Amino acid sequence: MWVTLRNIWYLCLKEFRSVLNDYVLMGLIVVMFTVATYSVAKGIAVEVKNGAVAVVNEDQSALSWRIIDALRPPHFQEPVLIHHDEIDELMDRSQYTFILVIPKDYEKDLIQQRAPDLQVLIDASAVSQAGLGASFIQQVVMNETADYFSQDNPLSQLPMTMVTKVLFNPNADYTWFAGPMQIVSNASLLAMLLVGAAIIREKERGTIEHLLVMPVRAFEIALAKVISNSVVITVAAILCLYLVIKLWLGIPLVGSVPLFLLSLIIFLFSVSSLGILLSTIAPTMPQFGLLVIPVYVIMRLLSGGESPREGMPDWVQVVTLFSPQTQFVQVTQNILNRQAGIEIIWPNLMYMSIMAIVFFTLALSRFKKMLSNQG
Repeated sequence: MWVTLRNIWYLCLKEFRSVLNDYVLMGLIVVMFTVATYSVAKGIAVEVKNGAVAVVNEDQSALSWRIIDALRPPHFQEPVLIHHDEIDELMDRSQYTFILVIPKDYEKDLIQQRAPDLQVLIDASAVSQAGLGASFIQQVVMNETADYFSQDNPLSQLPMTMVTKVLFNPNADYTWFAGPMQIVSNASLLAMLLVGAAIIREKERGTIEHLLVMPVRAFEIALAKVISNSVVITVAAILCLYLVIKLWLGIPLVGSVPLFLLSLIIFLFSVSSLGILLSTIAPTMPQFGLLVIPVYVIMRLLSGGESPREGMPDWVQVVTLFSPQTQFVQVTQNILNRQAGIEIIWPNLMYMSIMAIVFFTLALSRFKKMLSNQG
C-alpha cells in the first residue's frame, strides 16, 4: 500500500514538472481561464441589445414620431429614417435587423376606430435578436399607442394583480450564466487534452519505455497522470472563480465553493479518464486532437450549458445523461446560481462518480494493452 502511494506521489511530481515546464501549455491554461472566460461571458448577448432598426414613416403624425422615439438604446440603435423603395436593398445587404413600416394615416385610422396594419420586416439570420426583437417592437407600439390615447392597460382592468419575481438572477443578466459555464467548458477541454497529450507525448518521445523498466504498475502511471493534471486545472478553475467570475465580472458566489470544488474534482477525474481512453485509441497527437474535438463539441453543445436541455428531443436528453459534462453543468448551475446543497446535487455526484469509475476502468484496460504492446 505504502509502496503504491509512494510511486503515485513521485509520478505525480514528475507530471507536475512536465506541465509546469511547458510554458506554452501553461500560457494556454492562463488565457483560457482569464481572457477567454471574460470574453465569452461579456461578448455573447442573447437578449435584444443594440439592434439596428430603420423606420419608414409614411404617416408623419405625432403618434408615429412618438413610436420612433420609443425605440431607443440600449435595446436598439438610434432609428434611421428610410424610404419605402430602399427596403429590399437594405434587407438584402443585412444593414438593418428590423425595419418598421408605419403606413399613411395610421393615427387617423386609429382615431376613426379602424384597424391599421403596421409592418415589421426582420432579418431572421440574426436568430438571437429576431424573435425577441419582434416582440419588443410590438410591445413598444402597443404601449405608446395606448399612452397616446390615454388608454389604460387592458390588464389593469382585470380583477387581479400579477407580481413577477425573478429568482437567482434578478436582472436576467446572461453573464451570470455564461461565466460559470465557461469554467465548465474550459475544465472539460483541458482535462481531456492535458492527460491524453501527456500519454501521446511520452509515446512519441519514447519515454514510455523508461516507465516500463521502473517498478511501477500501469494503474499507478494512469492515476498519477489523472491526479496531477486535475490538480493543475482545479487550481486554475478556483482562481478563475474568485478573480475573474467574482471580482472581474462581479458575479456573486452565493453557493458553497467547497461543494463546487468537490464536484469539480469528481468531474475532472471522469473527464481525465476519458482523455486517457481516447489517447489509447489514437496513435499520434494529430489523430488524438481530431478525436477529442468532436467528443468535446458534442458534450458541450448537448450538456445544457449552451441551450436548455428541455428543448432537446427526449432521446437526446436521455443519452446526454451519460455525459459527465451534462451532470457537472447541472451541479454548477445548482450550486453557483441556486445555492443548492448536497441534498440536491448528490444524484449528480453519484452519476459522475460511476462514470469516472467506468471510464477509468476502460482506460486502464486499454492503457495496459498499450504498454504491453510497447514492451
